[in-house]
Amino acid sequence: MRKKMIVVVSCLAFLSLVSCQTVQQNPGAATGTGIGAATGGVTGALIGREAGAVLLGGLLGALAGGAVGHYAYDIPRSGEETARVYEYDPAQGTILRIENASTSPHVVYPGEIVNLRMTYAVLTPAPYEEVTVREIRQVTHHNELVGDPGVRIERTGGTYSSSISLQLPPNAERGTYAVRNIIESRHGSDTMVTYFRVD
Repeated sequence: MRKKMIVVVSCLAFLSLVSCQTVQQNPGAATGTGIGAATGGVTGALIGREAGAVLLGGLLGALAGGAVGHYAYDIPRSGEETARVYEYDPAQGTILRIENASTSPHVVYPGEIVNLRMTYAVLTPAPYEEVTVREIRQVTHHNELVGDPGVRIERTGGTYSSSISLQLPPNAERGTYAVRNIIESRHGSDTMVTYFRVD
């Protein structure tokens, strides 16, 4: 069994160092960190060199003053299992596919937390080939971009479920917010749109 890894998270909010947290990783189980920014803009939180993940983006406009609060992921299917599900042929090259995306809860109130979840498949010709994947959640309100928290991470073949939680500001504007969930690499991209409402 592989050892658990403990790494330190450095958190930056614009030009200010706002907090540091600890991340615990357990292969095949959810992993994550609490990342807070009083200004609501996280410009680059490094989730340890071993984890190879960088948290990018932040909140603005109707969500300014909120915070990117938590990133976590799980691996529900291995590379072999994912290849079987998709009847994948290595001759197809590297493929990225979003299987599902959701927001929870669907209705939220100012000051509360909404979780943006996405499940996607990475298919690679070689079993342990690493692909640099960007997970992006573009949040819009009245067709205006108000947040774009994302993660850049190295992935091998498999199926991944990841989530980012957003702490809404107390004065968050009411209405419907669209979340454009995107995964992309140099090999291609995929997109799925979900929604939540602030009452």
